[in-house]
Amino acid sequence: MTKSILVVEDDPVISQLISWRLKKLGYEVSGTAPTVEKARSLLKSKVPDLVLIDIALQEGVDGTVLGSQIRKEYCIPFIYLTAHSDNETLSRAIETGPSGFLLKPFKDEELRVAIEVALKQVQGA
Repeated sequence: MTKSILVVEDDPVISQLISWRLKKLGYEVSGTAPTVEKARSLLKSKVPDLVLIDIALQEGVDGTVLGSQIRKEYCIPFIYLTAHSDNETLSRAIETGPSGFLLKPFKDEELRVAIEVALKQVQGA
């Protein structure tokens, strides 16, 4: 069965590129959201198998806020995507218990491996 993935990314070009890459890797994109609020709305209508979340969203709400909510309310894996690897960003991310952390730019194979590891962790739980 094809796994569905929600992409939370505020840059429309990057969001489209990630969606294309996911489809190329054999995943279904359940939706894309440029904001935490849009992501919350999509999660209420259809819970995906996994969520990819950009940490630095333009709307001012940090992606880690969404990650924390997903961990508490949905119990599905999520992976952070970010261009920031400073200690503060990493600490905020780790506190929410993500299933992975990918630094942009990343390769298709890195994305596939991170997703498969995250999905396997859930199956094994």
